[in-house]
Amino acid sequence: MNNHLKETKLLNYYHNSIQKLIKDREWNQLDTIERTKAIYNYVRDEIKFGYNISDDISASAILKDGYGQCNTKATLLMTLLRATGIPNRIHGFTINKALQKGALTGIWYLFSPKNILHSWVEIFVNEQWYFLEGVILDKPYLTKLQEKNKDCKTTFCGYGTYTDNFENPPIDWNLNNTFIQNKGINQDFGLFDTPDELYTKHRQKLNAFEKFIFQNMVRHSMNKNVQKIRNNT
Repeated sequence: MNNHLKETKLLNYYHNSIQKLIKDREWNQLDTIERTKAIYNYVRDEIKFGYNISDDISASAILKDGYGQCNTKATLLMTLLRATGIPNRIHGFTINKALQKGALTGIWYLFSPKNILHSWVEIFVNEQWYFLEGVILDKPYLTKLQEKNKDCKTTFCGYGTYTDNFENPPIDWNLNNTFIQNKGINQDFGLFDTPDELYTKHRQKLNAFEKFIFQNMVRHSMNKNVQKIRNNT
């Protein structure tokens, strides 16, 4: 389990902002299950769904942003859990870009890579591994998305979601697996002890020019589209 608790460049849990958050929230005073639940709910709902400059940024940078997507929320979740003694690992995949449609629009969607790097966190609690993919979308955003598509009760794909239970997706953790994008998975890269290791082997399929355009234009457009849903505009 030592490999599943270690600090790394991305999982920088000794950073002052990470330590201050843990102290302020008093997570270490909770038992293991309640601590896990509280941290999971914090990353899911208080770190808004949004697109950071890159996947391979540190937990403290994600916390400063105040938003994240599947990969960056995974990094922050892992960091907070490790800092409070909850072992974890990361599982790497690719997902079909179709689930980004709506957040990603127009020419940017047309020319984006078909497969997008994706991950979820796996935690070891009560001698069992649990999958925590449902942390990606904050509840206020998901609720507005459901209201906007209220006629859909089962399979929904788009705006950062791909689930076969759109009306009531399994995003609450209580000793169970949680999911919100898993139906879009099309390739499995396996398990990694840290996101640092995952990103040394797998990256988003963007050349230097495409990466520049994403970081400086596309992600800002995607974040605006997400915010429109959250604000119901």
